[in-house]
Amino acid sequence: MLACGDSPLPDPGPAVRVSEWPAYGGDLGGARHVPLDAITRENVSALRPAWTYRHGDVSDGGGEVRSTTAFENTPILVDDLLYLCTPFNRVVALDPATGAERWVFDPEIDLAARYANQLVCRGVSTWLDPEARDDAPCRRSVFTATNDARLIALDARTGVPCSAFGTVGEVDLNPGPGPQRWKGEYQVTSPPAVVGDVVVVGSAVSDNARIDAPSGVVRGFDARSGALRWAWDLAPPGFDHAAGLTSDAGYALGTPNVWAPMSVDEPRDLVFVPTGNAAPDYYRGERSGMSHFGSSVVALRGQTGEIVWHFQTVHNDLWDFDVPAQPTLTRIDIDGVRRDAVVQATKMGLLFVLDRETGEPLLPVEERPVPTAGAPPTEVLSPTQPFPLTPILVRDAIAPADAWGITPWDRGHCREALETLRFDGMYTPPSVQGTVMLPGNVGGSNWGGIAVDPERQLALVRSSDVPWAVTLIPRAEFEAKRAASPGVEHGPQIGTPYGLRRELLLSPLGLPCIGPPWGTLAAVDLRSGEIRWQVPHGSVRDLAPVPLPLTWGVPGIGGPIVTSGGLVFIAAALDDYLRAFDVETGEELWKGRLPAGGQSTPMSFRAAFEDGSARQYVVIAAGGHARAGTRLGDSLVAFALEEPATRRDP
Repeated sequence: MLACGDSPLPDPGPAVRVSEWPAYGGDLGGARHVPLDAITRENVSALRPAWTYRHGDVSDGGGEVRSTTAFENTPILVDDLLYLCTPFNRVVALDPATGAERWVFDPEIDLAARYANQLVCRGVSTWLDPEARDDAPCRRSVFTATNDARLIALDARTGVPCSAFGTVGEVDLNPGPGPQRWKGEYQVTSPPAVVGDVVVVGSAVSDNARIDAPSGVVRGFDARSGALRWAWDLAPPGFDHAAGLTSDAGYALGTPNVWAPMSVDEPRDLVFVPTGNAAPDYYRGERSGMSHFGSSVVALRGQTGEIVWHFQTVHNDLWDFDVPAQPTLTRIDIDGVRRDAVVQATKMGLLFVLDRETGEPLLPVEERPVPTAGAPPTEVLSPTQPFPLTPILVRDAIAPADAWGITPWDRGHCREALETLRFDGMYTPPSVQGTVMLPGNVGGSNWGGIAVDPERQLALVRSSDVPWAVTLIPRAEFEAKRAASPGVEHGPQIGTPYGLRRELLLSPLGLPCIGPPWGTLAAVDLRSGEIRWQVPHGSVRDLAPVPLPLTWGVPGIGGPIVTSGGLVFIAAALDDYLRAFDVETGEELWKGRLPAGGQSTPMSFRAAFEDGSARQYVVIAAGGHARAGTRLGDSLVAFALEEPATRRDP
């Protein structure tokens, strides 16, 4: 095991050739596959820090910057420059071989605003204008979307805003979705999607605040001019915009939004959109119809925004089980026929494998009866939910007898808590009594998504598995109960009969009330849905009061990559490590200590140098996640091998 404080590799000098990582997920389809094999099972133990870049944009919310930060970025690499964005939305270009800074652009967002989803920037996107001269400014543009909801185009070589795009290089996304009750209620946290000459942007809207939350409209803008090309309003078919809650621009309020990364099939002119759930999360009542496009995978025509198909993963989602992960595009052999597929990971620990052109399941899905007892009488519930006929990657059952703790005392506390709450299965409705959510709103997979090994046709899936308690509070009692529990999350859900209390089910010692593992890494055969292996992921070293190196498997936020060298690289877990696993067996082969939490998804590339040597790098954002409680920082860390001289191009 190596720590970032160990001596780094010597500076190799300028690279003459560098392989690319041109999109957030490695490619436009988000497969997170690295077609490089210089790092192998045999030599991965020799990985060492090559360089570290520190950007300085970090906040615990206790100073002039009111919001906390989460450094969830995955850089992209095009035309020999590595591009990242910081939690303050500064865009930075680095030399990929040395980490040396080439330029920085600061959009100067309002750092005093209260951002609903922390200060987050997961990535940037790029576009090459095929009509521009080679030496023209903004022939290649870098697109970034900000926490204060602006879409900005920069010249990729210089970082100077593209003057022809919008107003001096930017488009204000705030007009249209509706008024915000506070600055930061509406923000953008994921990279834009680029399809042809259209830049597509979703949004992240504050959860559980009000029934008339800003619209989740998805918009496509002209990549050259910034002009609005189309807008997809996520209201259900037949929605009466004249009589319903709408913004001044005519978009329905309180619709599902699209906060997670999107994917693109450029030859088909398709954008694959993972949708959230309608507002608010845990009660919908008479507005249940607003869930029509919620918690779904939707294929849109890139040039027009036309809906091609949509597949719903949760009907009338009342559990915050919105689709959190980038849809992953790959090719799978089904019954001897190679099929173009969309693989969607979910918070429920379920994988849906769909036909890319039609949205029809390639692996069978069935509707199963789910619990309906205990909900408010005014709630509208679906009697069934879709389940793929493949194993669930997380636990979906819990009883008081399953209570867990290190001592009889904390185990007894957990048992008493479970005895007071309702739980009849994964889709037990939220209730006034209180309901266990297993998995909860951060269960299963999240925005880190999955990686796909195209040769083995394996999906590598990182899952979290911890119980939550959700309680609906009658409106007349809400303010008093919120005041009585200031350290617990409460959502007002204004416009409904109920507010919300949501909390992790933890023992007095701060550990989950069910036994480990609380986080796993799995390999799933996409041809059959069979789990090839599943192992605990992460240790309690940075969670326990003393640094115990117990690999129990802990919750995490972030995703994996998989290489042609047979390795899966992943940080994500709530400890400060980047790890490498054998893709065939799930065996952990290496781990490198990080200077802060690695709640992000890595990327990898290879650089060749003038002397004939080369290095394959693995790069990870290590800046922690304030709400998850990991160590905060501001580092982008590159690990590499000192490869022998070679004439092989990357």
